Formats: sequence, C-alpha cells, structure tokens
Amino acid sequence: MGVTDPIYPVYIDSNVMSGRAGVLQEDGKWSNVVYIPCTSDNDFIPQIPDKRIDILYLCYPNNPTGTTLTKEELKKWVNYALANDTLILFDAAYEAYIQDPEIPHSIYEIKGARKCAIEFRSFSKTAGFTGVRCGYTIVPKEVTAATLSGERISLNKLWNRRQCTKFNGTSYITQRGAEAIYSPEGKEQVKETINYYMTNAKIMKEGLEATGLKVYGGENAPYLWVKTPNNTSSWRFFDQMLYEANVVGTPGVGFGPSGEGYIRLTAFGERENCIEAMRRIRNWIK
Repeated sequence: MGVTDPIYPVYIDSNVMSGRAGVLQEDGKWSNVVYIPCTSDNDFIPQIPDKRIDILYLCYPNNPTGTTLTKEELKKWVNYALANDTLILFDAAYEAYIQDPEIPHSIYEIKGARKCAIEFRSFSKTAGFTGVRCGYTIVPKEVTAATLSGERISLNKLWNRRQCTKFNGTSYITQRGAEAIYSPEGKEQVKETINYYMTNAKIMKEGLEATGLKVYGGENAPYLWVKTPNNTSSWRFFDQMLYEANVVGTPGVGFGPSGEGYIRLTAFGERENCIEAMRRIRNWIK
C-alpha cells in the first residue's frame, strides 16, 4: 500500500494494510513506510517509485504547500498505476481554487484514470462547510482490485456496501446546503467566496515576496508555503513572527519532516486582517 501526506509521498510495502505501518521510530517515521520527500528541489512533485505499490495517495492542490500537478505530471502517475495495478486515492478538496486553466481539476481528466483512481471532493473547502464535514467520494464502476487469489473485485460495489451498512448519513439540512451550491445562485456565491480568498492570497504572496521571503503556493490554492530566512527553524520563526510581528501561522515541521524550515499561512480570513498582517511583517522584516 502506498499513501502520501502533504509533505511526503509515502510508499508502504504491499503486504502492509492501513494501521499496520510497523513501528514508530525515533525520527518520527514508521518502519514499514518508505518516504520520498516533496521539496523545493523537486518542485514539490512526487517522484515515480522504482517498485510497485498497492495504493498511492495524492493531494493536489496541495495542503500545506499550495502547489499543483500539471496534466503531464498527473498522467505519469496514471500510466504508472495502470502498468502496476496501483490504486490512486486522489484528494481534490481544493480543486475549486485552481485559477490556471491548464491545471486539472480532476484526475479523471486523464485518460485511463477511471480504471485506477478514486477521487475525493469536499464541500468544506469549496463552500465554507468546514466543521460540518461534508464531502463525497467518486468510485468509478471501472475501478477494481485483486484479492490474494487474483479475483477482481468491484470497488464501487464494496464502497456502496460500506456506506449502506456502516455510515449513518449526513444530516438532511447539510445535504440541502450541499445541494444548493449547484444552483445558479449557489455557483455565483461560491465563485465570489473563492475569488475573495484568492485575492487575499495574491495580496499576501506579493506582500511576503516584497520582504524578500521565498513563497510557494497562493496561486491555485489558498495556502502559502513560506521558506524561513537564514535557515531558521519552523518553530523559531513561528515564535519570532508571533511575538515580534503579532502574526500567527503554522510551523511547517508540523506537517512532516520536509516541512522543517517553512511556515504555512492561509488566505482564509478577512481582507483587512490579511492587509494588516502583511503591514506588520513588512515592518518586522526590514
């Protein structure tokens, strides 16, 4: 099985199932998991492994880095999955924030993906449903998995059985709210909200870059991944920014080992607060 977290694509030996990742080691990694870093050196793009994996988890647009995959990069993974009978779990929670028309919103834009990928979508991020925990999963009828004996099983049917027997369902009022975002009025409101946050992101990115900081993301996702200056640790920079500039962010190291030396900022907030935060940071870093 192979999965990814926001910082590392994580590949798990094929005989390991969820919850059986081995022993947690002193460096914070699991013994049965092979980690492949996503860093600025590889543009935060996971590299194709040199061995077969069962399951791969991809999250794009990515949280926390705010980076995306092009169609060409995503096609490489689909081709790999088809050639190796690998199942891709594609987390597209932030797809509505994509501004570049060349960036795919769904893995199913790639030929063959319906045979090897399951996609997740989120109302929490698209329509501000955070806390209600409302989303949906797309399991194409074409996607199958093999049992130990080699029998092919429909994952669509398995997922339907699970949902029908182990899930109590989303509350009716939440379902009606989710339904409403697809109405003409709902679509306009969602577009307005996303434009608001992405304008925040633009203001923040330009403000941070004006101070000389290196910033990733903020163009097709509401997150900005900021490199700390002078090799300052994530927590040290967090403390300095909090107590000296009175601005709060999230230490990058909290997202995994490759997050050390970064801090994550989010565009989810009031415009006035974003502008004020950039003013404080500019006055602090000068």
